Amino acid sequence: MSFKRFGFIGLGLIGGSIARAIKDTQPDSYILAYTPHKETVDTAHEAGIVDKPLYEIGSDFNSCDIIFLCAPVEINNENLEKLRPFLSADTLITDIGSVKNGIHEKVKELGLEKQFIGGHPMAGTERIGFNNSKASLLENAYYILTKTDDTDETKLSEYRDLVKNIGAIPIIVPFLQHDYITAAISHVPHVISASLVNLVHDNDSEDQLMKTIAAGGFKDITRISSSSPVMWQQICTTNSFNISELLSKYIDSLYDIKLAIDEHDEEKLLEFFGNARNYRESFAETSSGPIPQQFTIHVDIADKPGNLAKIATLLSDHSINIKNIGIVHNREYERGTLRIEFHNSQGKTDAHKVLTDNGYTIQNS
Repeated sequence: MSFKRFGFIGLGLIGGSIARAIKDTQPDSYILAYTPHKETVDTAHEAGIVDKPLYEIGSDFNSCDIIFLCAPVEINNENLEKLRPFLSADTLITDIGSVKNGIHEKVKELGLEKQFIGGHPMAGTERIGFNNSKASLLENAYYILTKTDDTDETKLSEYRDLVKNIGAIPIIVPFLQHDYITAAISHVPHVISASLVNLVHDNDSEDQLMKTIAAGGFKDITRISSSSPVMWQQICTTNSFNISELLSKYIDSLYDIKLAIDEHDEEKLLEFFGNARNYRESFAETSSGPIPQQFTIHVDIADKPGNLAKIATLLSDHSINIKNIGIVHNREYERGTLRIEFHNSQGKTDAHKVLTDNGYTIQNS
């Protein structure tokens, strides 16, 4: 691997996961990192992920083969400007932002087009921060790369190899197309998710009965609303044109289906839900996307004292780690009484076998 010395400016969930994956796959790599929060970079140093913690953006970064800009999208531009005086002409610069137009404009303004390749790992969780990062977060996730007009093809090839080496799947996309795609499959869904949560909040009764029974399907489709409000504020301001355009199309489609509901148009309603189901079931399940993937199973058990503990103990005895477990009281969209979530697909697969071998009926999510 041609990259030996890595720099990180920002070390949250994604940056921390990339750094961990690099250390896992290249134990001899040397990682320098700066974050505005001293405790974060010190924690990463104590964990053996960062070899040299930095407390300012300065000349230490001159020695890096590649530098990852891992702050929120608007802050990356500011950090790049601070970094510019200390950059070696041989250093590749990249970012991890989910909006690319702004950083590409800043790179052009600073005359860095030859040594910049945009990056966007399509992975994440609702939890944020370095303490929630993990190397496995990137496994089988699409990792979008965006070129400039002057991108060095050798550097691009080396970056693709790095992405493959840490377990992700590189895909090259023009940066303007990237922003339109992510608006459709990530940014607009987050806006819709938040709007659904606010819809329930604003129309609930004083005894909060809607909130009480908002489990099952509603919790799943609004799960992403737990993401960082600051991050989504910045995404909406930096990718506003694409998000607004697609929201307009979505609003039009909602109005059309509202009319079908008002008019009891059975044919149109059937077509609406049928098309959505068919297209949704055509999605590949092998790779992560921009919305965090869940690894869950549902188990049919009687909701009686001791049953949950029995399953938890059984999985523990087989060294299967559980991320979350609980009884499903609202069964509107669920097919099993007990819902178990795992950290990865292997945990889900192992649990399915263990529980099936012990006589339990499993329903995959």
